Amino acid sequence: MSQSDTPTLADKIGPNLPYLRRYARALTGSQTRGDGYAATALEAILTDPTLFSDDVSPKVALFAVFQTIWTSSGAKLSDDEDGPAARAQSHLATLTEGTREVLLLRTLEEFTPEQTAHIMRRDEDEVAELLEIAYREMAKSVSGSVMIIEDEALIAVDLESIATDLGHQVTGVARTETGAVELFERQRPDLILSDIQLADGSSGIDAVNRITEKAGDIPVIFITAFPERMLTGEGPEPAFLISKPYTEEQVRSAISQAMFFASSAILKA
Repeated sequence: MSQSDTPTLADKIGPNLPYLRRYARALTGSQTRGDGYAATALEAILTDPTLFSDDVSPKVALFAVFQTIWTSSGAKLSDDEDGPAARAQSHLATLTEGTREVLLLRTLEEFTPEQTAHIMRRDEDEVAELLEIAYREMAKSVSGSVMIIEDEALIAVDLESIATDLGHQVTGVARTETGAVELFERQRPDLILSDIQLADGSSGIDAVNRITEKAGDIPVIFITAFPERMLTGEGPEPAFLISKPYTEEQVRSAISQAMFFASSAILKA
């Protein structure tokens, strides 16, 4: 391979940056805060390229740098947050350290146990234990209501089953943009789980935009076969994004994380 063919640092980071931003936003519940942490990680790498290890895949190396910065910051939201973010911070304080990170790395980003251990700087046995703790703690900590926007009946039933198994109430399932708005007006949910393309050619994004004009503090999880198209950095983007085909673990993880940022979710005893 000639020198011109050798991948540059930008070549290694570029394709993985959208997924780092997705992870960062899932941790913070905010595009602005999540992107801020991601930008700090990039600045650290540019300042000291040796932080970006060549001993692992570029995605693992990038996430490892981010994780070091996230952990050193105290792994929490800003002290001046209010509303849903402040409520989320009080919820996070009740969780075992490292559980949310392991949950997202293993389920949403689909890292192997070995890769997750490298990113977290922990051993694989500890990662496995933290994952089990994460499921237990998050399942018992918050309950709320979930609205589903999905035109495929089998997927809708599957999503409803996952949400109810986690202890949440499903307010209903909408198959179109108009139906979604009408369902929201009948009962406001704590969380929206939405597909992108709907039955009548309408858009889940448009439906959510109409809903969030009325209630902008409701967290939304989008499901799409092309997540990179929604992670360009060119405008407002979802904090929670699941790739199709999804796994049950990914949906469980995203719902549990997003509920921490729901303004009216109920903190269980």
